[in-house]
Amino acid sequence: MLVGEAGKNRRGRSRWSGVPRWARLCTIFGTVLLLLSGAVLVGYEALVARYEGSVGKADLFGDQAAGAKERKSDIKGPLNILLVGIDPRNPKQRPLADSIMVLHVPAGLDRAYLFSVPRDLYVDIPAFPKADYAGGKGKLNGAMSHGSAMPDGADPDAARGFELLAKTVQQVTGIKRFDAGAIINFNGFTKIVDAMGGVDMYIERDVRSEHRKPDGTLREGNPYGEGYIGPQAQYKKGNAHLKGWQALDYVRQRYPRNGVPDADYGRQRHQQQFIKAMADQAFSADVVTNPVKLDRVVRAAGQSLIFNGRGDSIVDYALALKDLRSSSIETIKLPGGAVNSGSRYLGERFEPGVEDFFTALRNEQLDAFLLEHPDFRQTTK
Repeated sequence: MLVGEAGKNRRGRSRWSGVPRWARLCTIFGTVLLLLSGAVLVGYEALVARYEGSVGKADLFGDQAAGAKERKSDIKGPLNILLVGIDPRNPKQRPLADSIMVLHVPAGLDRAYLFSVPRDLYVDIPAFPKADYAGGKGKLNGAMSHGSAMPDGADPDAARGFELLAKTVQQVTGIKRFDAGAIINFNGFTKIVDAMGGVDMYIERDVRSEHRKPDGTLREGNPYGEGYIGPQAQYKKGNAHLKGWQALDYVRQRYPRNGVPDADYGRQRHQQQFIKAMADQAFSADVVTNPVKLDRVVRAAGQSLIFNGRGDSIVDYALALKDLRSSSIETIKLPGGAVNSGSRYLGERFEPGVEDFFTALRNEQLDAFLLEHPDFRQTTK
């Protein structure tokens, strides 16, 4: 998600009046909201080199192996950007895609639609010879795991896993090609939020943490069975100011016993809400008019992100989407339900109407679709 200049206040005076030009040109990328400033503070070229250099780069779509040529910066819509969140804990362990989101930007590049694809969606995963994977049925998040396998016992490659995941999501949605993609390290979110001084967001219902105590330390495992014991961190309904660990902990909760009755669909909604809240916070005057804080946020974001623009840089995308802001991003919910084989849970499925949503997306008819299907809009803050 990228966020551009804010609008004007009720008196018609821009909220950026008096703010330095380098701050007015700030743009925020994707779920980690990478801030980029382009101006005269330390020299444009040096600034771009500093911040773009902090962003990880990898061949997320297999283009380099295919001999793809570098594109020149001429980004035009519509665009489809795949954002994948991972929670790496062991470099020897194959990564799973914990969060899978698509940002669809229409041709005008000044508004967007953000929707999540359930990580447990039961799908056909295509064959992937690079990882000696023959293909098969399974949960969508497993595509990243299968694709990341490396020969000779080498550590898994998340970028290669992303490639198979992207192919699988394209197959599910009918999107022919993603224009850009990013892998976001969830643990880096805490650093970004803390660099901003916390994030303000609306908690839609009382939620209790599965894993954290009120002070942020981990709960002890249950010595008599599954789960955890001890006091739980709590997030009360209403407006809240969250530290980094609290924000990440809140958007991870997905069990009805912890106050999320719609399970992973609730978690998807909370993640979307969190991304928009981060955008608003990162673009607040408290951040953009403070060079020291802004620099901390930019560097923290860069360290949490691997980006591939298929020939266009993160700066190219930031400038192309400079007019996009959080208020012009429509968050979407895709209805679904469980897939079972007898008493065995296999994963999730989409309801039939979701295919109509994907058809409307491909045909640039989402406005008309949402007028007829308002239940696809996320209604909470």
